[in-house]
Amino acid sequence: MEAEAEAEARLLLQEARESIEAARSYRRELEQRLRGLHQARKQIRESATLTRDVLEQHFNDLKGTLKKLLDERLISLLQEVDVIEQESIKPLDECQKLIEHGVSTAEDLLREGESAVHGDVGQQNEKLCSFTKKALHIQLDSLPEVPSLVDVPCLSAQLDDCLLTILKNQIFRHGTVASRPPVQLEEFVEKPGGILVRWCKVDDDFIPQDYRLQYRKSTASQFEDVYVGSETEFIVLHIDPNVDYQFRVCARGDGRQEWSPWSVPQIGRTTLVPHEWTTGLEGYSLSSRRNIALRNDSQSCGVLYSKAPTYFCGQTLTFRIETVGQPDRRDSLGVCVEQQNGYDSLQRDKAVCISTNGAVFVNGKEMTNQLPAVTSGSTVTFDMEVVQLGPSSNEGGNFKLRHKPRCRNGKLGTVPPPLRAAPFKPRRGEEPQGKRPE
Repeated sequence: MEAEAEAEARLLLQEARESIEAARSYRRELEQRLRGLHQARKQIRESATLTRDVLEQHFNDLKGTLKKLLDERLISLLQEVDVIEQESIKPLDECQKLIEHGVSTAEDLLREGESAVHGDVGQQNEKLCSFTKKALHIQLDSLPEVPSLVDVPCLSAQLDDCLLTILKNQIFRHGTVASRPPVQLEEFVEKPGGILVRWCKVDDDFIPQDYRLQYRKSTASQFEDVYVGSETEFIVLHIDPNVDYQFRVCARGDGRQEWSPWSVPQIGRTTLVPHEWTTGLEGYSLSSRRNIALRNDSQSCGVLYSKAPTYFCGQTLTFRIETVGQPDRRDSLGVCVEQQNGYDSLQRDKAVCISTNGAVFVNGKEMTNQLPAVTSGSTVTFDMEVVQLGPSSNEGGNFKLRHKPRCRNGKLGTVPPPLRAAPFKPRRGEEPQGKRPE
C-alpha cells in the first residue's frame, strides 16, 4: 500500500510539475501576444499622429501657396487697371488743356471787346478796329471735339465664380488616407555579406509600375535608396554581419509620378560574413575587397582558398571567369571540405571541382559527365543537397552531401554548402571571381 501511495504521489507531483510548466509556457505566450498588441497599438497611434502632422503641414503649405498666388494675381489685375486708366485719361487731359486755353483766350477777347464798345468816344474807333482784327485771327467758330461717354473706357472686373467650383471639386478630391501601404516587405534571406529582400503587393486595386527600396543601419538616422525598379526582390550587398538594418519599400502606381506611403519598417540582418580569398599566396593579386583574384607573373603555384568556410546548404556560390590564359590539366575550380596545403590542384580528396576543359572531379577521380569548357565570361555554379543513405529513424541516419556543378556562359546559377571555396590554379591573365549569391 505504501508503494502504491508513493507511486501515486510521484505521479501527482509529475502532473503538477507538467501543469506548472504548461502554465508558464501559456503565460509566456500570452505575454508575447500582449507585447504584440502593444506594438500594434503603438504603430496605429504613431502612424496616425504622423499622418495628422503630414496632412496639417501639407494643407498649411497649400493655403500659404494659394494665398500667395491669389495676391500675385490681384496685384497683376490692379496693375492692368492702372495702365488702362492712365492711357485713357492722358488724351482727356490734353483735350482739357486745349479747352481751358480756349476759354482763357475767349475771356481775354471778351474783356477787350467790352472795353472797346464801352470806352471813350475818341478812342472807340481805334479800339474797335483792333478788337475786330484780333477776333478774326482767333477763329471763334473752331471748337475741339470731346469724346462721348460711350467712346471712352468704362472699367469693370470680370470674375468667374466657376473657379470656386473647380477649386472646390479639386480640393475635395485632393489627398487620401490609407489604412495600410499598398506594398509590404515579405522576406529576408541571409546571404554572405548581404541580405536578399523580397516584397509583395497587398492592395489588389493598386497597379505598381516601380518599386523603391531603402535601408539604414539601426544606428543611422536617415534611410538611403538601394534599389528602384520593377522587380520584387533585391540583394543588398556590403552588409556588416550581425548588425541590424531597417528596410522599407514603397511603390509608384502606373502612370503616376508620386510614390505611395512607405511600408512598415522591418529589421533584417545576416550572420554570414562576405566571401574573401586568403591573402598571402604569392601567385595571386587580390582586389581591395579580396573577392576577386588575378593570377600574377609569379612562378609559384598552388591552390587559392577562401578565407573561411562561409557557404552552407541553400546558398549560392558562383564563380565568374573574366579572362583566361593557356589551359593546364591541373587547373580546377570548386569547393572542398577543408584547406589542405601542399596541393597544386583541387583534383584531390574531399573536393569537388571541374577543370578548365569541363571534366568533373570528385575526391580526385574524374567522373563520366562532361561540362562545357571554362572560357572567358563563363560562370560556374555548385548546387548541393543532403542525400539520405539507408532507412531513417528517430535516432538519426546516415547522410552525405551531393554536389551538382554546372558551367554556364553569362548566367548565374545557385550555390553550395558549408564548404570552403577554392579556385583552380589559373594561368596568367585569368581572373576567377568569388561572387556573392544572386
